[in-house]
Amino acid sequence: MATFLYKLGRLSFRRRHFVALIWVALLTLAGVGAASAPAAGNSSFSIPGTEAQKAFDLLEQRFPGTSADGATARVVFKAPSGEKMTDPGNKATVKETVKELSDGSEVVRVTDPYQAKAVSRDGTIAYAQVSYKVSGMELDDAAKDALKDSAQDAREAGLTVEIGGDALQAVPHTGSSEIIGIAVAAVVLVITFGSLVAAGLPLLTALVGVGIGVSAITGLASALDLGSTTSTLAMMIGLAVGIDYALFIVSRYRAELAEGREREEAAGRAVGTAGSAVVFAGLTVVIALVGLSVVNIPMLTKMGIAAAGTVAIAVLIALTMVPALLGYAGRKVRPMGEKGKLLGRAKKQDRPAKPNLGTRWASFVVRRPVAVLLLGVIGLGAAAVPATSLELGLPDDGSQPVSTTQRRAYDLLSEGFGPGFNGPLMVVVDAKNSDDPKAVFAETGDEIKGLKDVVTVTPAQANKAGDTATITVIPGSKPSSVTTENLVHGIRDAGTGIKADTGANVLVTGSTAMNIDVSEKLNDALVPYLVLVVGLAFLLLIVVFRSILVPLKAALGFLLSVMAALGAVVAVFQWGWLSGLIGVEQTGPVMSMMPIFMVGVVFGLAMDYEVFLVTRMREAYVHGEKPAQAVVTGFRHGARVVTAAAVIMMAVFAGFIGSSESMVKMIGFGLAIAVFFDAFVVRMAIVPAVLALLGRKAWWLPKWLDRALPNVDVEGEGLRTASGDDDRELVRV
Repeated sequence: MATFLYKLGRLSFRRRHFVALIWVALLTLAGVGAASAPAAGNSSFSIPGTEAQKAFDLLEQRFPGTSADGATARVVFKAPSGEKMTDPGNKATVKETVKELSDGSEVVRVTDPYQAKAVSRDGTIAYAQVSYKVSGMELDDAAKDALKDSAQDAREAGLTVEIGGDALQAVPHTGSSEIIGIAVAAVVLVITFGSLVAAGLPLLTALVGVGIGVSAITGLASALDLGSTTSTLAMMIGLAVGIDYALFIVSRYRAELAEGREREEAAGRAVGTAGSAVVFAGLTVVIALVGLSVVNIPMLTKMGIAAAGTVAIAVLIALTMVPALLGYAGRKVRPMGEKGKLLGRAKKQDRPAKPNLGTRWASFVVRRPVAVLLLGVIGLGAAAVPATSLELGLPDDGSQPVSTTQRRAYDLLSEGFGPGFNGPLMVVVDAKNSDDPKAVFAETGDEIKGLKDVVTVTPAQANKAGDTATITVIPGSKPSSVTTENLVHGIRDAGTGIKADTGANVLVTGSTAMNIDVSEKLNDALVPYLVLVVGLAFLLLIVVFRSILVPLKAALGFLLSVMAALGAVVAVFQWGWLSGLIGVEQTGPVMSMMPIFMVGVVFGLAMDYEVFLVTRMREAYVHGEKPAQAVVTGFRHGARVVTAAAVIMMAVFAGFIGSSESMVKMIGFGLAIAVFFDAFVVRMAIVPAVLALLGRKAWWLPKWLDRALPNVDVEGEGLRTASGDDDRELVRV
């Protein structure tokens, strides 16, 4: 592989006009496609195989035209102090509002609070429910404006009016903090390279790659039913790895220049060596992201594949566009260690150069491996303790900031009707195979009324055929509580008995039941996902490092860092520690897909540093250095670059903490803290300590396996042999 990439790097350097033209053309084509593509609506949220999804599908068949998955809005009214909603003036205002809401072309129906008995017992709070034909993201601006205007008219009449539900769902924005993250990355690159030109190359290539990836996602969003979060996460991951991969190539290029090579030769060798590490690091990220498809949640699968595509583009750009731009930069990109003016190889100093920080740190770790290892493991273990209290759920209006009308409506409904009113359960009774459907409907309602934590059970509403009915159940606890989850399972257990007696199917659905099903599905998929992703990456790393223990150590180190990161997420978003610093106004359960998504993304990113850092150690070891000295050599060449890459990635991820979308905010924080733990604790401390303790055993590989594995030549052995510039004897490992 090194030889092929070496030739590719030289070709891209020499034919830089052609290479640059291709990438500019692709960026233009993607941009035009995104601009001309139809606007995408909200991605449909379906969870195949779950009971809640089966119930939704059944409703579509048996209750046609009801738009079971359409947007809803709850317009909540509160009377002024000392008044009631049943007072004539307030009642007239509400009825006028209901009439205005019914005029919309996308409105299916609007419930009158006084006819639907949607007035609180004390008479101070009432609500009207508006059902739409389309989802919240597909609603016309005119429909949203009409909803807001109707509420404002009621406010002017003296009522307190708030709007809940997903009808006012907006496209999330990341805010200015994303720009700050890119600015921090730029500063780190300037400090690392000491040159504006060299620092600008990784930023430019990363932006081109992200531009192509996000534009392609935007252009295909309507056809492939991609949501807005898909492009946001693709941009987050693509920008981070794009900068890092280009940083690796440019750093190796400068090192090759410092050894006296011509620029075209240096570009070829940089792509042949560091480029090999980039390819395998990118493969681990792609495996982790594409592997999300095993969960069988379409939205998560699309997010993973879209982000993986952006990562693949980042790899291709690093291998071709970066050497092409190095050709344009010429002497403006200086050899490593050169400041201000060229330092010829013949220039000598009377005293040896002072070892850099990476060398000094690695030497310390090699001398004290046990102490460093214990300190790192204990520290990460302590950070992971909060993860034992992890509670999972999906965000609802109760997790919105208190400044939003959705959250205020949620609180008013809790005040007037109880906390469970914000998470009603819809029970669908399919009595098509029953002899007496009406009796089954009544029996089901009676069974549910006898369960714990049930406040209200509405009479069954049958369809025209009379074979299917819906029953609404109001729990006594809030939607995200364990008590409500137990109630859902209790209804389903009762439904099993009803089916045995009557042949009727009893299904529980609604947003609360769907959230519970999603959490359980994700929990069930976590272990198979870990086995698949870690297993495939383990095999890949065996090929890269030609070792058993090094990949095993990499996988175990990843588990430590991801558990510590999950602990930090729980501490901030669930417990509320330091939550005010990142704008978390409401604590609550961690998003259900957070653990499995973090496992996928962090594993791929963690392997970036593992591959780049340890390949330099292996490169030194196979060319004759002792194991401990190879660790120091790897740090001397790679620690500065890996540190810069980690800081850049942390800055990019942290930039998304300013997002208005709680899911993006949580993922941004989780990935940023995970990169910190993995890069600075696992890769910079635990990895060299373990390798120092293992010695030559770290690079052991059974002879039969050594013969069976393909030789991918990540360390560039073939390049050294072909050029004859290294006469050291290679160590057989």
